[in-house]
Amino acid sequence: MIGLLTLNHYIIMAILDLFNEKGELGEFGFSRQNLRHSSKSPSERLIEQLRTQGIINANVLEVMRTTPRHLFIDEALSSHAYANHPLPIGYGQTISQPYIVARMTEALLSQGKLDNVLEVGTGCGYQTAILAQLVGKVYSVERIKIFSDKARERLNFLGLNNVQLQHSDGHWGWAEQAPYQGIIVTAAPLNVPEALLEQLALGGCLIIPVGQKDKQILLQIIRTRTHYEQYLLGPVNFVPLHKGLK
Repeated sequence: MIGLLTLNHYIIMAILDLFNEKGELGEFGFSRQNLRHSSKSPSERLIEQLRTQGIINANVLEVMRTTPRHLFIDEALSSHAYANHPLPIGYGQTISQPYIVARMTEALLSQGKLDNVLEVGTGCGYQTAILAQLVGKVYSVERIKIFSDKARERLNFLGLNNVQLQHSDGHWGWAEQAPYQGIIVTAAPLNVPEALLEQLALGGCLIIPVGQKDKQILLQIIRTRTHYEQYLLGPVNFVPLHKGLK
């Protein structure tokens, strides 16, 4: 079967070349490039988009290529699983745009190897799964219990056993497991919660969106011995970081 498919592929390429010599390909909208593009998987096409958007960390790109994003969304939306935009997951929350996941993860890892990371906002568990394959241990808090429960099932299914989940208000962080070499926040508070700054290890990196809707910015904050260094990563649009449990 593989040999037959390969043969058919070369036959199609030969036909395309013949039409191309006659200048007739444009009429039909076909090309070798289009055929090669269509033969790539949705995840491979997504990775190509991320590269063009400036993501360069090879480990981040490979993990995102191999992580089945369709497992983290409703089956009715599965045809959009590898589209480069956010999708609803219920309760007014979303699974983040793949580019944002890649951008935040790459920024978090820019400080080097991380043994432990706190994630604020487990959501469907997709960002959690990406982190779990790139760092030593992930601690993730989520205020909506059904999200936490479903994320645990998905992560267990994928065999990601270096994740610990807690049903908790993200504004509090997770003090019992602190300090963290990295903290990543997947919803936007109006201001950076003081608890998260306190739980960041010396030299640690915090990636967090802040601000009101339509006026949010993504920050990278590094803790030094004397102060917190702050870097602007660009404008973003996240759901708000709400208080309280559900």
